[in-house]
Parts: sequence; structure tokens; C-alpha cells
Amino acid sequence: MDILGVYRRTVKNNLFTKTILLFSFITIVTIIAFSYFMFVSMSQSTVRRELDNQKAAMSAIDRYIGLRIGEASSIMPDLYRDDALSLDLSYFLLNPYADYVRYRLDRYAQTGIDAANAKSYFKNVLESRPDIRALVLYSSEQQALYAYHPDGEFRVVPVNASQSYVPDAMALENANVSEPNAWVNRALGGIGEAMYSVTVPVNDKQSFKNLGQLTVWFDSGRLHQALTAYEQEFKGDIFVLSADGRVLFDTSGRYYGQRFPYAQRLELVYDVNSSGPAPENGLYFNKLASTAGGYTVAGILSEREAAESYRNLQRTIVTIGAVCIVFAILVPSLFIFNFAKRTNRIIRLTQRVKRGDLKTRLKDTKEDELGQIASSFDDMLDELNQYIDRVYKADIKQKHTELAALQARVNPHFLYNTLEVIRMRAVSQGAKDVGEMIYSLSMLFKSFVQQKEKHTLKDELEACRLYLELFRIRYKDRLAYDIQADPQLLDLEVPRLSVQPIVENYIVHGIRSRDEDNRLVIFADREQGDIAVRVRDNGRGIPADKLRELHAGLGRSGEEPEGGGFGLRSVHERLRLLYGPEYGITVHSGGQGQGTSVEIRYPDSGEEERHVQSISGG
Repeated sequence: MDILGVYRRTVKNNLFTKTILLFSFITIVTIIAFSYFMFVSMSQSTVRRELDNQKAAMSAIDRYIGLRIGEASSIMPDLYRDDALSLDLSYFLLNPYADYVRYRLDRYAQTGIDAANAKSYFKNVLESRPDIRALVLYSSEQQALYAYHPDGEFRVVPVNASQSYVPDAMALENANVSEPNAWVNRALGGIGEAMYSVTVPVNDKQSFKNLGQLTVWFDSGRLHQALTAYEQEFKGDIFVLSADGRVLFDTSGRYYGQRFPYAQRLELVYDVNSSGPAPENGLYFNKLASTAGGYTVAGILSEREAAESYRNLQRTIVTIGAVCIVFAILVPSLFIFNFAKRTNRIIRLTQRVKRGDLKTRLKDTKEDELGQIASSFDDMLDELNQYIDRVYKADIKQKHTELAALQARVNPHFLYNTLEVIRMRAVSQGAKDVGEMIYSLSMLFKSFVQQKEKHTLKDELEACRLYLELFRIRYKDRLAYDIQADPQLLDLEVPRLSVQPIVENYIVHGIRSRDEDNRLVIFADREQGDIAVRVRDNGRGIPADKLRELHAGLGRSGEEPEGGGFGLRSVHERLRLLYGPEYGITVHSGGQGQGTSVEIRYPDSGEEERHVQSISGG
């Protein structure tokens, strides 16, 4: 195979191939560069978002510790509010424990009342607050520790200054959140690790003399509760550090009881709430310092953990970039190949014309540049053929065959005349009732198909009369009806088929065909600013359960009427859509065999004098 020949044909001498290659190179370089810068920007944004999520979790830890500090600080003020309890506490701390017990027993023997008890008060505090691991009460007068454990144990530990460092350690205690004092913990036999303590002074309420200190030891493990809402959101580890850099809380569980290994690096973060990448060790740091509690909440996020958060982003950008490259190359290539195909057709046509084939045509209907060239070339060949062969001097005429679709139209007058002929034939044969029924049917049909610009209440009541007349004749005068209306209302415009379907509903469901006393009354009058049309019958009535279902169906707006006809739902829905939700129909029935009353309400512009016009049949 001649590689150079293929190269010349497909690349060197092919303008379209060179265009595609150049465009593809520019597209690939552009998309790769854009994807890289977008990835760098979005990955940095992702890291900042992860650091912000960590800050939110740190803030929750800070709020949680603040609440615990508030609880510890409120213990003594709550005790001071009770004078008897305050006096009992003073005696408790100023005297040996054995004397305090005798003092309590003597008071009980004298009064028979178990008065306020400071010891029980602290026990109740411990039992009511699950975050507290232990309460340690120190008496500076007696140099003794009184410890309350969660298991209910109460211990009294003498800590004489000549035999223990506890008095010196307690003298150094301050209000900051710190690690439980090691000497105190050792004196109490080692309560455990993973705790932080808050110390508050204990003073005599009367003399304000300092009696000692109350140290509340909180369970650090409980701080995990503050992170419950953030477990799925933040990455990295969160630490709570004392003022001397001791770890009070650690989500990783590695540094309890130790100094924080990154304390020096954390000092470089000067702001109270700030973050920044750490060049050494590949770590990001967050810092939240509490001025009130003297502790610091620190957050660490490694670059590896940060990379996990945007690894999916990296895959997404690579995938999108690859898809964009494919589409950015494929779609223009299709257009260029199509353009090349059309150009080659023109070249092949010119070669065929060169060989004497004047009948070939391009027939390119597109209006772009190649389409115009092809059209001009076809026109040129047509004109050339006109000079060559006179047979084609006449223009080619296009014949269009128009198919006329005839629609069958029914002439209403033809139907009326036909019904009239049938009626006359029935009368001539002595079937007078059949003639009356055909006449009523003809007029009813005419009222339905006749398109009037304005449909009045009179038209609607006349349609009801014609319909009732048909069935009055059919049932041999076993049906009577009465239509009463204020003449002032007859010219008011109402929706077509808003009363007649109610009458039809009675004929279909309510009439008692075997009885002789069927009666229906239609009464139209003004009522409270509206037009009220009531249709009452003495028919079968509606059972209570069916009536409830009917009311529920009328209350469900926005649905098509059942069966697709003009039933009660259809009339009610149309009236509500036309006039508002306060209009429509209301159905009342006394039950089975008690008849039914249907009220139709229309809006009216005002009150006028009433003169009722009555139309009866039967």
C-alpha cells in the first residue's frame, strides 16, 4: 500500500480532512484546559465546603459545651435560693462529716422533719443530668473531698496538705474548662478518662466566705450527641483542647489524656474562627476558641479525606469532558462530511456533463452556498437543453389534483318537516297521543339544535315542559307537572341545560311508573339576591347513604362528571365555574319514598316585584 499516496488523497489534498484535524486539535486542547481549570476551581470550592461543614460541627460542639458550663454554673445559684439548704451546705463544709451526720440526726429527732439536705441535693443533681460523670465537692476548711459517683456511691476522702497535693491543686483551679485534676482523680481512686471538668466556687451565703469548690466532671463521650446532625456532612476529626493544650474530646479517640500533637501549628491560626491549608503534613486546620470557657475547638482535615469529597467530581469532569470532546468533534465532522459529500456530487456532475450527459441534475433543495451553486448549475443545464431540444421549450407545469371532501350536512328544517309528516300521518290514523308526542319531540329537538345568541330561563323552562309533556302522554296522565316562575325572571340569561337534566334525572330515577299520583313542581323566584329554581317531586326519594355519596360527589370539583353526560355533577360544576363556588345545586331528600327537592341557584342583579306565572300539565 502506498502510504504517501493515501496521505496525499486523504489529508494533504483534502481540504475537509485538514479542517477536521485542525478543529479537533483546537477543541481537545481547549476542553482539556477548561476541564483542568474547572476541576481546580471546583475542588478548592469543595475543600472550602468541607471545611465549612466541619466548622458547623465544631460550632455545635461549642454550643453543647456552653450549655454544660451553664448547667455547672447554675448548680450553686439554685442551691443559694433555698436558705435552709444553703445553711445546711455551710455546716456540711465547715465541719467533719461525722459531726454533720450527728447534726442532721439531732435536727430530725427534735423536729421530726427531714429538712433540706445539701448531700441529697447534689445527689439529685447528678442523677438528673446524665452528662455529669461525677460531682466533686472540696472543703477548704476540712481539706476533704466529697465525691458523688453515677453508681450512687458517696465517698469522703481526707486530703491533708501534708500528705497530698490536692489542696494545692484545688487552689489553682479556675473557671476554665479543663482536664480533671490528676491528683484529685488519683485520690478518688481513678474515676476514668475522657472527661472534662468545670469548677465553680462555693461561698457562704451570709458571710460570702469561700468554703471550697465544686468541680463538675462531664463525660466527653456525650459530646458525640452534638454531632448527630452532622455525621454525614463533615469529614476529618474534631478535638476539644484545654487552655494548656490537653485533649478533652477527640472524635478519633487517639489523643485522650495527651497533649495535642499539632498545638504549635494551631497557634499559627490567629483568628477565632478561621481555616487554611497546612503545607506540612498535608493537613487543613479549623479553629474555634472560646473566650468564656478558656477551651479551643480544633478541626483537622487531611488532603486524602478532602480528595475523597471531590473524587466523584473528578470522574464527572473527566466523563463530561470526554463526552464534550466526542460531540464537539463528531457533530461538526458530520456537517463537514455532509458538506464534502455534496461538494463531491457537484464535482462528479461536472465530470458527467463534460462527458456529454446533459440530463443529469443535482436537485439540491438546500438554500446554503452549495445549494445555490447546485441550483444555478441545474438552471444552466435546463437553459442549455432548451436550446438543444425544442421539444422542451414549454415550461414543465405541475398539475395539482384537489380532492374535495364532501361533508354530509343534516338540514334541521328537513328533520322538522319529516317529523311533521309523521305526526300528521299519526293524527290521520287516529293516534292523537302519538301525534302529540311527535310534536313535543319536534319542538324539543328544535330547542336543542337551534343556536340562539341568548339562552333565557324561559327557553330552559320550555324545554323542561316539552320533555315532561312527552312523558305525561307516555304514562297516560299518571304524571302531572306544574311550572311556576316570576315573569320578571323569564328573560334572564341562564346556561343551557341547567334545569332540564334535573327533570330528566327525576324521570330516569325518581318516577313511580305504576302509581297514579306522580307529580313534579318547578318553581323559579328571587331569593336573597339570587335566582332560585326548585325542582320538587313526590318520587322514590334518595336513601340516606346514597344522599351522602351524592353530596360528597358534588363537593369534589375539578373532575369529569361520571358517564360523561349532563347529570347533577355536570350542572353543579358548570354553575360553579361560571358564577363561583357559592352557586350550583343542592339536593334534599327525606329518604326512601319521601320525594326529592333539588335547588339550582343563579346570580341576580337586584330585587323586583314578583308576579308568578304558572304552567301546569296533567
